[in-house]
Amino acid sequence: MEDLGKVNSMQLYRLWKNLTIGMMTVIVMMTFSKFLPYFLSPVVSLICAAGLYTFIYDKRAKNDNSCMLVPFAMLYSLVGYSFVTIILNVLYAWGIKGLPHEFIFFTNPFIPSLIMNPVCFLTFLVMKMRGSNLQVCVSCRLHNGNTLERGALGRLFSYETHLQLNNLMGLFGILTAVVWGYYLVFYVNINLNARDWYVFTWVTIICFVLDEVYFIARYYNLYLDLKENNEIITPEELRDMTAKTYLRYYVVCGNSMYMDTHAIDRKTPYKEVYDTPFFTKRTVNGITVDEVKRIIKKMTGVDGELRFFYGRKSADLTNHSILRYFYFLDGEPSDYPELNTEGEWIDFDKIKYLYSNNPGKLGEIAVTDTTRLATIILTEKTFDENGYRKSKIKFYNPTFNLIDVRKSNLDFQDDKWIRISLFNSDTPLYSVKRKWRQILGRSKKTNSWG
Repeated sequence: MEDLGKVNSMQLYRLWKNLTIGMMTVIVMMTFSKFLPYFLSPVVSLICAAGLYTFIYDKRAKNDNSCMLVPFAMLYSLVGYSFVTIILNVLYAWGIKGLPHEFIFFTNPFIPSLIMNPVCFLTFLVMKMRGSNLQVCVSCRLHNGNTLERGALGRLFSYETHLQLNNLMGLFGILTAVVWGYYLVFYVNINLNARDWYVFTWVTIICFVLDEVYFIARYYNLYLDLKENNEIITPEELRDMTAKTYLRYYVVCGNSMYMDTHAIDRKTPYKEVYDTPFFTKRTVNGITVDEVKRIIKKMTGVDGELRFFYGRKSADLTNHSILRYFYFLDGEPSDYPELNTEGEWIDFDKIKYLYSNNPGKLGEIAVTDTTRLATIILTEKTFDENGYRKSKIKFYNPTFNLIDVRKSNLDFQDDKWIRISLFNSDTPLYSVKRKWRQILGRSKKTNSWG
């Protein structure tokens, strides 16, 4: 699976591009707010937000797999700025005279950065606090797979996106302190001079331009480092790359799983982990069930029951996919002291213990697959299809074993139970939020049919 250890160069470019477009909206908004009439500032902000909205959903329509977290955060920031600005001016129009003129676009002077910077800082702070629970992140994981499934690119996206988020949150925080500090200490409300405009407008623009230069240099150097280490796949290489299907089998007997306890971790070759020894690669775009069964029967040397677990096409490498299967053997593990492939029977309770207490002892894909398996089975045992608990005992937490897995008729390919695990009756105000989502869902369908 060496290809999964490489980074698509176009995805690296899109990571920088998405950040740049998000940052450019702030530069455009601040620049036009300086030269256009003050009352057009929220209009310019909403136009920039509409441009970001179009950009984001155009990417979704094209199934673009790049990270959109920063554009989403900037979109909410621009809408929040417009909303706060309009509310302040409505309050002023209603006769609330205690508001400083610098916050009112009907008066002179109006200083957008006094509102823009703190609103953006708070928006990015909320994004940071919510972390991977954000809807945009949840949808990305369900569609493209989690960090481990996406290999090197997934780890790169995870690290760089958090760095971008922290960078912009810190930048907005510093700009908020600078602008408000100058406003409270040095600013004289008589007439804005050149120094005032420099601090209130041009400092923000200059800081964003310098930040953009920093990220250009950062991603160019990152590209060179990856290329030097042969960890980059170019668009030309992707076009020439043949289709590959990776097969992973989990051989199960009773409540035990056949594992290689000395498997090598792909990320850290010096480290031994527990992982299935049954995996192979075929240079084809698809593979028949009979061929899948023939392969695992040859690898084990025994006849068993093959059952599809789940599969996913690589979001980042053309024509690459990973398919997982269960291979159930009848009887007891003692009936199969040796299989054709080296390994040993491990009780599933021990695997669950390692998963919960020391996941680093398991292979990274094994952790991903165990997470999906446990999430779907335990969620189905706990909640009904509407997201409400089956048991009246709120803190009831069921368990499961591999015997339950074999008996189960659940479709592990379907994300339905994963979505329910993320949004269910344990969520505060669940009924209200669920009703609101249903209304929004019907509205989207109506618009798409209209």
